[in-house]
Amino acid sequence: MKVGFIGLGTMGGEMAVHLREAGHELVVHDLRRDAAAPHLAAGCEWADDPRATGEACAVVFTSLPGPAEVEAVALGDRGLLAGMQPGSTWFDLSTNSPSLMRRLHQEFAAKDIAVLDAPVSGGPAGAKSGTLAIWVGGDAAEYERHRDLLDAIGDQPKYIGPIGAGAVAKLVHNCAGYTIQTALAEVFTMGVKAGVEPLELWDAIRHGAHGRSRTFDALGRQFLRGEFEPPAFALRLAHKDVALATELGRELGVPMRLANLACEELSEALGRGWGDRDSRVAMLLQEERAGLHFEIAESEIEAVRQRP
Repeated sequence: MKVGFIGLGTMGGEMAVHLREAGHELVVHDLRRDAAAPHLAAGCEWADDPRATGEACAVVFTSLPGPAEVEAVALGDRGLLAGMQPGSTWFDLSTNSPSLMRRLHQEFAAKDIAVLDAPVSGGPAGAKSGTLAIWVGGDAAEYERHRDLLDAIGDQPKYIGPIGAGAVAKLVHNCAGYTIQTALAEVFTMGVKAGVEPLELWDAIRHGAHGRSRTFDALGRQFLRGEFEPPAFALRLAHKDVALATELGRELGVPMRLANLACEELSEALGRGWGDRDSRVAMLLQEERAGLHFEIAESEIEAVRQRP
């Protein structure tokens, strides 16, 4: 089976290599033909545009910078929609807009072409080593039908849900990561300005409770269950700790914008009378604002923890 691959940049180029090494016959395209040079030298076939790629292949992968590029490749005059045949499948590996993928899904479905959003996580190193998470939204049967292709690209492909679900998962992951990055920069500069040597501070905090745990595991402890008693660490104590940190920041002249926001959240939760509940009870404030509530059984959470 011929497999098309469009977008041979830092991520896409490496993923295409893995597909080729898994024994698949590749048809490749990129705006820069020189990006395809190593693939062509290894025996891949060149396509002049996305339409030609789609005409030649039963399955097409795209790895592109963002929504504008994805839409152009999909719907342009020489785009995928103009070339792909009924019964074929398109996986978009880009970090993309869920709304756009849902719209493209409808347009391609009218021609009996399956569309799945399948953003990857693991960065250039993961793309090179084949250790990528791939979060897939779309038709579950199509996901299973082409699982061997996904296994060639990454070591942790997962079906998340209907079209757009993979893109949502990627945006949650990346936005959380960069928000945490900003918070880390904020508190770390405060600690160093307070007189602690940077390497010693880093070594100390990476062995603390948050340093030892996986970032998103905390969601499963109380938040997803909707249970905040008995407290592992009381809200009033968490408020005290964050208030002390922001006070130190003010003393040192270190801006603490995110920490002050966190302190305001904890203060509002204290005002609800939740001081003796677990500190994560403050997360209920955002649940209320979003119009949601989670109460998932521990057995279901544990089943997810046990997944490979």
